[in-house]
Amino acid sequence: MLKVRGLTKIFGGLRAVDDASLDVAQGSIVALIGPNGAGKTTLFSCISGFQPVNAGRVELLGQDITGMPVHRIARMGMVRTFQITQPFAKLSVHENIAVGAYQRYSNRAQAWEQARAVAEQVGMGHQLEQPASSLTVAGRKRLELARTLATEPRLLLLDEVMAGLNPSEILEIIAIIQKIRASGVTVLLIEHVMHAVMSLSEHIYVLSYGKIIAEGAPQEIVNNTAVIEAYLGRGAAKALAPEQEASHA
Repeated sequence: MLKVRGLTKIFGGLRAVDDASLDVAQGSIVALIGPNGAGKTTLFSCISGFQPVNAGRVELLGQDITGMPVHRIARMGMVRTFQITQPFAKLSVHENIAVGAYQRYSNRAQAWEQARAVAEQVGMGHQLEQPASSLTVAGRKRLELARTLATEPRLLLLDEVMAGLNPSEILEIIAIIQKIRASGVTVLLIEHVMHAVMSLSEHIYVLSYGKIIAEGAPQEIVNNTAVIEAYLGRGAAKALAPEQEASHA
């Protein structure tokens, strides 16, 4: 569904994304992980059209979308959430979700009904009339997710939707994401909550200093020396080896 090849983004002398390539198959959940500052959100922004690229190519459903405006990419079916949620504070939850629905429905009644259905899908059906300004962190995260779902995406890019949530809220979001995939939506997610990554994703890409340093199934990634050292520092994998051997003994 999504093919990224040789993507590079430079800010001044900094290569925030350096020759990154990845694939997301239709119907899958793929994770993009890496240490803070690795370039994950920048890569998302380049893929989804929010940042121009210096080199590389992005294909969605076999079509080159590199440099295409964000609204055209959204109409093709790829939308993203943002780390920092920014709801329309003076509008209700229902009105906020309807903003996304208008991407697909010009008729107000249809957009309004789509927003209501999506609110139910993410567990916000009882909060439709609540002002967005009154929502908790978890509520704002759900609202951000709902607004993107209201556009009826085929590919959803989730940027740390679990950040700042407590364990029970994380479990609820995991269940929602699983239902989203079951409804036919493909998911590419950035996440630091590793038990969520491990339970949700079939394939993981690891970004460090703008470069993809590893990819594979979850169990391969957790045992990858380069990944361990990207998170914990050089020599960490060797230091951890005796502990891992002892735990398997």
